[in-house]
Amino acid sequence: MRHGWEGAVLKLFRGKDFTFTVTGAEQVTERYRRVHFIDGGLLQALGVHPTMWVRLWFDNAGKPHQRAYTLVDPDVETGTFSLEFALHDGCASDWSRKAEPGDTIEATVQGTGFDVPDPLPPRMLVVGDPASLPAINSLLAVAPKLPATIWFETTHDTDDELPFRIEDHHDLRTVPRPQMVEQVKADLQQLVTAGTFVWIACDTATTRELTSYVLKDLAVPKHRVKSLGYWKAA
Repeated sequence: MRHGWEGAVLKLFRGKDFTFTVTGAEQVTERYRRVHFIDGGLLQALGVHPTMWVRLWFDNAGKPHQRAYTLVDPDVETGTFSLEFALHDGCASDWSRKAEPGDTIEATVQGTGFDVPDPLPPRMLVVGDPASLPAINSLLAVAPKLPATIWFETTHDTDDELPFRIEDHHDLRTVPRPQMVEQVKADLQQLVTAGTFVWIACDTATTRELTSYVLKDLAVPKHRVKSLGYWKAA
């Protein structure tokens, strides 16, 4: 598949292309699916870091369409990993629903670096939703014993069944989407301290508003904030 102008731009920024092969899939919940892959040499070539993500290329009515997904349980020795799909209407979700062993999909890796907070904060403050859950789980594994507060946006009853990798020292706060921004703002006022590290990955508008609040209103230094809009609300 030709990747169009987006693929050309990624090439200019030294994006590297790989082909992944499906080895299996499982339906985690009604609205959440995990697909397993052989990596096509990705992990040996680039290694692994927390919240590492790739861009998959889907066919969307004859046009290339790319979406980013975080690696789940990457294993360099076996060259395997999984990806998790929050299901909705669209070509990426449709592809994951139909994926079978032996299917292949093209991918590009570019711009996926992550620096572990140094020094580590007294508590990790994390904001996300089903689309960013794999990245949240990866982030929490950076320092397994570090306390964390996680605000998780929910839109469906089955969101409580998602595969959270939560320990006793993690405070998971599920928040319905209409209340998300105001709830997180109110809580952060109480929790932000010296050395705070805040990680935010929701839809673009929510991420932008909360990031601005953390930087401007709460005066958290820019190098202690990591944020990325994972999707655009219709």
